[in-house]
Amino acid sequence: MKDKTKKVKDHSEAMTFLDHLEELRWRVIKALIAVVIVAIPCGIYWQQIIELIMIYPIRDIDPRPQLMYTSPTATVILSFKIALFGGLIVASPVIFYQLWRFIAPGLYMNEKRIILPSVVISTLCFLSGISFCYLTLPIVLKFLNAFGSDTLTAMYKIDEYFSFLLKLSLAFGTVFELPVISFLLARTGIITGAFLVKNIKYAIVVIFVVAAVLTPPDILSQTMLALPLFVLYGISIIVAYVSQKKKNTGTDTIPVLDAE
Repeated sequence: MKDKTKKVKDHSEAMTFLDHLEELRWRVIKALIAVVIVAIPCGIYWQQIIELIMIYPIRDIDPRPQLMYTSPTATVILSFKIALFGGLIVASPVIFYQLWRFIAPGLYMNEKRIILPSVVISTLCFLSGISFCYLTLPIVLKFLNAFGSDTLTAMYKIDEYFSFLLKLSLAFGTVFELPVISFLLARTGIITGAFLVKNIKYAIVVIFVVAAVLTPPDILSQTMLALPLFVLYGISIIVAYVSQKKKNTGTDTIPVLDAE
């Protein structure tokens, strides 16, 4: 009788370090191609996208801040930035798919079935973070604009304003991946649910530090990021417990990735 723990031979068993670098290169190239393909229509309709991503956060501010540019090339550069940003967001499922496919050789054969669900969850977490950011941005900007006096007119330089929106949205999108990261670390045995619970007091400090670094220097925007981070940390604890339990009760015995 054949050994039930024997795994089906996978091409990754013979992969060397250079092979992994080559695999990474092609995964990055494929992700970039997807971003460029999507960026083309985003670049064509960049003015309409401005209405969506740049006017929406300030639409309820009275008087509404004026968007301005101080360089003849500012709008050209902005159109390229919007195209790249739009391509990154819309092509995020492809990016996450390529990332998970690169990770796949390090997974057990029976774990590879989680790749597609993980791609979906990673994409949803990323887009949820960006959506949450844009839902709260009007509140943050209204709060910041309230510090101005009646004698001052709010005029935002369009490049700085876009960079502000880009930094915040990517920060929220990234931190919303915390449960996915927790799942990976728990599956590899680096962390456990008990470890996360034991170190929750340190996590609180780290969360506030991360929120302070990734957001503007005001208490409202920092709190807006810190609160969902607390919720995500709680979800990560649950994910780590569930992942660890499945690993302990599963049949994972021989990894696909060669020890070499």
